Amino acid sequence: MFSKLVQKLRGQPAFPLPASERPLAVIGDVHGCLHLLQELLQKLPPDAQVVLVGDYIDRGEDSQGVLRFLSKHPDLICLRGNHEDMLLNFLADPLRHGSRWLQYGGLQTLASFNIAGVQPNPSPEALENYRDALVLEMGVDLIKFLNELLPCYQSGNVLVAHAGANPAAPPEYQTPSDLIWGHPEFHKTPRKDGIWVAYGHVIQDRPNTSRGRIALDTGAYATGRLTAAYFRPEAEPLFISTNT
Repeated sequence: MFSKLVQKLRGQPAFPLPASERPLAVIGDVHGCLHLLQELLQKLPPDAQVVLVGDYIDRGEDSQGVLRFLSKHPDLICLRGNHEDMLLNFLADPLRHGSRWLQYGGLQTLASFNIAGVQPNPSPEALENYRDALVLEMGVDLIKFLNELLPCYQSGNVLVAHAGANPAAPPEYQTPSDLIWGHPEFHKTPRKDGIWVAYGHVIQDRPNTSRGRIALDTGAYATGRLTAAYFRPEAEPLFISTNT
């Protein structure tokens, strides 16, 4: 797939191949699948700086395990996804944000932190109780880890962000909202500045590339397939997945 893209772009020198400054491995959405994350990390080249695009929680069964694992590995660069954003919003204001988060996977995350009896349509009092119980289970260090997650990471002409980026703006002018939640033109408008955006957020049948976009979310919690892209200087990226 990528070789065809290279051939297509050879006549467009203003849009180079992805080229990180150092070996780089970017992992797609984990969504509570600790065993898949650990399996994939074992398959990655040891020289790679590992970056994760976010969405470590919800939907899968072991959100707590994923967060505690990542928080103990400072060598991994962890970005913020929209699901981490929803969790932090819930902690800050459960009455306003709780129902939405529970609908999009918060039920599984609360269960992974051993908070029992959670209802899908809770009362305001119940939402505050869930939040208080979660704060106690998570502890100060884990909440601090979540609050410090960055919205993006760049190496060479590879920009890593959870949900993509504004195709009309350079990396330094991106907003956290566009990086974490997505921009309406990201999937419609090709980039023209030679920046490649490696992202997750939207489940794909397989990892794929298009002009300026590298999609990595292969629905790990549903498919058993967690995917990374391995970038090397002056070489095509290599896709590496579990369950392959």
